[in-house]
Amino acid sequence: MSRWMQAVALALALAAPLAAQDLSPPMAGAYQIDLQHTRLLFRVNHLGLSTYTALFTEVSADLDFDPATPEAMKITASVPVASLETHDPDAKLDFNAVLTGPEFLDAAQFPTISFTSTKVVLTGEHQADVTGDFTLHGVTKPLTLQVVYNGGWGDMPLDAGARIGFSVTGSFKRSDFGVGYGVPPEGSTMGVGDRVDIVLETEFIKPRPAP
Repeated sequence: MSRWMQAVALALALAAPLAAQDLSPPMAGAYQIDLQHTRLLFRVNHLGLSTYTALFTEVSADLDFDPATPEAMKITASVPVASLETHDPDAKLDFNAVLTGPEFLDAAQFPTISFTSTKVVLTGEHQADVTGDFTLHGVTKPLTLQVVYNGGWGDMPLDAGARIGFSVTGSFKRSDFGVGYGVPPEGSTMGVGDRVDIVLETEFIKPRPAP
């Protein structure tokens, strides 16, 4: 049997007893972001021809989670600007350095993007609008994110503890934060769009207490 088949067989064997049991629901408390299961993308219109997509490889966040009173939840998050990754294939051009340079995000002067929640408004059984203070390029303005709670568990034998997951979207105008380079004139698409769309897929964990 190949190693791949052995891995599949092991996964199925481990999953069988878990599927047969009821996992406890996630409990309230302090959760930290699981970077291994987190992807933060941003998207902007490019010349009216496509939606340019890149990501940040580093995100830190702390969540005060309470399923009984979700409106009371609070989150703080920060993103190092230097962790921007474009995966640009041109070896002669460091496009990461261009976007984090003085014409755009200026990581040297403004090294961190941050978000601190101020209000949570439920919009559905598992959806909420989360408003907070968003700081980019040294400018702080309110930003509302659309959040979907995807569920989780309080504990399971194969995990490190409690785990919860979210899908997050939002948008803002980069010119509102002093990043106006390349924004096309009104009525034109010859440039890089002003609107920036955020897409975040993430999981948070609450480690199991040490015995």
